Formats: sequence, structure tokens, C-alpha cells
Amino acid sequence: MRKRRAEKRYIKPDPKFNDVLVAKFINAIMYDGKKSVARKLLYNAFNIIENRTKKPALEIFKQAVANTEPLIEVKSRRVGGATYQVPTEVRPERRTALAMRWIKIHARKRSEKTTSSKIAMELIAAANSEGASVKKKEDTHRMAEANKAFAHFKW
Repeated sequence: MRKRRAEKRYIKPDPKFNDVLVAKFINAIMYDGKKSVARKLLYNAFNIIENRTKKPALEIFKQAVANTEPLIEVKSRRVGGATYQVPTEVRPERRTALAMRWIKIHARKRSEKTTSSKIAMELIAAANSEGASVKKKEDTHRMAEANKAFAHFKW
């Protein structure tokens, strides 16, 4: 190995909920370094969630992320001129990162009026194991299942 491994960065928990996962999601939805805007969007989304579901928003958020986390994914490996999709397990940090990315992407594609409501509705859908982000996880698992024959190429 030529270079040393990158140092792991630890981020501070967000001020309102004192939760690292929420802080990471705020960083994920942030545009152009506008953290206060991203924070406001997420807190408004949490208010919408609490009004809709009558449950704590943090609980819904954590459930949504847990339901969207992929356990297995496919990675391309070149073996003797052919490229195989090799199923590999997903590391825990990558698992949550992928889940939050998928929730963010699919929330932005939704048709609700405000960004806060888009995020809120995608989180509610994901917490109920439905919605586009959970479908993405299931598709990823299906791909890995279909390519199980190439699992021996994993190294």
C-alpha cells in the first residue's frame, strides 16, 4: 500500500437532538455549505412528521434509515478480461451513508411542494418500509442475489 489510510473524521452531534446521525443527515442535505438552511429544512421536516404520525420524529428518522440500509451490494471486478458483478457485504459506516444518500436523492425527486415536506414524506415512507429509497435497497439486494454465482471472485 502506497499511502496511509485516511483518518476517520468524527462529527459533532446536532444541537437540538444531540444526535450524530441527525448531524450527518444535515450534512448530507446541505447545499453550498449552508448548514443553517439544511438544519432548518430538517427540523421543519421533523415537525411535519410529528404532526402526521403523532410519534417522535427522531424515532421515525432512525427507523427510516434502518429500513433503507443495504446489507449487501455488488462491486465490479475485472477477472481475465471480463467484468463480474461480485456481491460483497457493506461496512456499517457505508451502510448508513448509502441509506441517507438514497433517502436524500429520492426525497428531492418527490412531488410535494416544499423541500421540508419532501424530506418528511420520504422519511415516513421509508419508516413504513415503502417508498423509493427502500425500493432502491431491495433492488440492490436483488442484484446481489442474482450475481451470487460470482461470490467466489471476492478477495
